[in-house]
Amino acid sequence: MGSLFYWAWAHAETKTELGLHPHQGFEIMTYGIAGRSMHKDTLGTESILEAGDIQLMQTGSGVSHAEGIDGGFEGFQIWFEPYLNDAVKRSPAYNLFKDKEFPITELQGAKVKTILGNNSPVNIVTDAQMIDLEVDPQSSYTYRLLPGRTLAGLVIRGDGMYALIGQKAASFSHKDFLIFQTEDEDEITFQAGGEKLRIALIELPTNIDYPLYQKRR
Repeated sequence: MGSLFYWAWAHAETKTELGLHPHQGFEIMTYGIAGRSMHKDTLGTESILEAGDIQLMQTGSGVSHAEGIDGGFEGFQIWFEPYLNDAVKRSPAYNLFKDKEFPITELQGAKVKTILGNNSPVNIVTDAQMIDLEVDPQSSYTYRLLPGRTLAGLVIRGDGMYALIGQKAASFSHKDFLIFQTEDEDEITFQAGGEKLRIALIELPTNIDYPLYQKRR
């Protein structure tokens, strides 16, 4: 979906390892939801990712890494696609950002943790914004979506309803993946059901002004 190339939701019931493997070009972000994982790479980095942390690999001209995942780990791995012809000319880089570094906004019945954009410590080349949104039972939160932008949402916990201006409300459930696109400015209201709602939201430009990677089948 545009510059959002890949979004994996990983769960590990037992301890496991992924051996050294290469990446190039893409900006690869790992977000810890629960548990922890270990990282090693050919840049000489060793680090531990815990719940709420962000691990960012800007893989540039190429880097290899290995992952050790504890039982009980849950997290996202998200690949953003910059203009690859430029990206592969950059030196690879690795950064780990701890949970306490991210800005949190408390609203009536909602908590917004900013992952990308708006004073987040994470800076990527790709045009993208991301929040981790929690909404109390029977409460709501309204997201403003500007023209020419796409919003993707993954429901981590709970269920509820969403509604756009002038449209009938629709329901969603745990594990649903939602996509919103609009030609005009719009507002999307997320209403939690009978338990706390947690949803990750990523906003990107609908149309990209550079060629995207063509996946071979």
